[in-house]
Amino acid sequence: MAYDDPEVMKNPAETMLQVMEDIGYHKAVDLNDSLDLTRPELVTVPKHREVKDLTPQIRSAAEFLKPARRKGTARLEDLNSLIGWANRFKGETSALYAKPDMSAPTLTCIADYHAQGPADQISVTGDPTARHCHHKAVYSFPLSDEWQAWMGVSGEALEKDDMGEFIEANAKDVMDPTPAILTGKEDEKKHQPWENRLIRTASQIEGKFGQLHTLLQMSKQFQVFETSDLTVSTNRDTGEAEISFVNEHKDAAGKPLNIPNLIIITIPVFRGGAPYRMAVRFRYRKTGGKIRFILSLYNPEKSFEAAFKEAVEQAEKETELPLFYGSPEAA
Repeated sequence: MAYDDPEVMKNPAETMLQVMEDIGYHKAVDLNDSLDLTRPELVTVPKHREVKDLTPQIRSAAEFLKPARRKGTARLEDLNSLIGWANRFKGETSALYAKPDMSAPTLTCIADYHAQGPADQISVTGDPTARHCHHKAVYSFPLSDEWQAWMGVSGEALEKDDMGEFIEANAKDVMDPTPAILTGKEDEKKHQPWENRLIRTASQIEGKFGQLHTLLQMSKQFQVFETSDLTVSTNRDTGEAEISFVNEHKDAAGKPLNIPNLIIITIPVFRGGAPYRMAVRFRYRKTGGKIRFILSLYNPEKSFEAAFKEAVEQAEKETELPLFYGSPEAA
């Protein structure tokens, strides 16, 4: 029936009633017996039969009592907790990711990681090997206070008093060289492997190990006297002469300085972890009338890598999960 029909317009009330009924009309919605969160749920509403997507509201209501899937990131305080978490939630697709960053090392377990195999079976329902990767646990390795203290001064030029205060505060970390190390000669039969390693280190950098009391003594009484001598050498065949200045550092008695340039420290890389023996290079620099001391950890990367590898391999063994070094795919 057309609203502009002359017969209809004879009764305006009846016409307006029909118009309002048409505007307010909406189609009944049949609810599914079983809720399928993979399909949208659509209804029409009275305003010009506008179509509304109720999918977010329905999914939210469906998750009110029970979540549709596991998600979130657990932050764990020790390695055993991460291993326990992984064994509790792991599945056939779970994996470990290790990030050996010396400033912030981490080990991550992704419980719902992607399944193995190529993504070549994509269909209307998605890739059957793909997962959300939303359920994770992260363990941030806590660097020990000792490691942070020695790394903090490594390579820095310290004044005599500052060097003395640091050595006194961290004297417990300094280890006197053993008689085997003082010999300076490797011996696979008589010496421990770590002793031979330190002997080899000293040989490579032409150094010798000193004791703690030597460092403390120098920090209190160390003085450097600089002398400059003019030397002239002449080539008798050509008659050419070469002139040079030789600078020499001597002690208060006028004798050449003979000081150790290596010390041994025994510190853990991670808090609560096993201690590692490391060589620290000891140097001094004289600029004008001031002396600066420099303590530099020799090859600390090797100790860090050993400690990190030991920890992640323990997690790999006890969880029986594949281990990858690096970071997982960004979401």
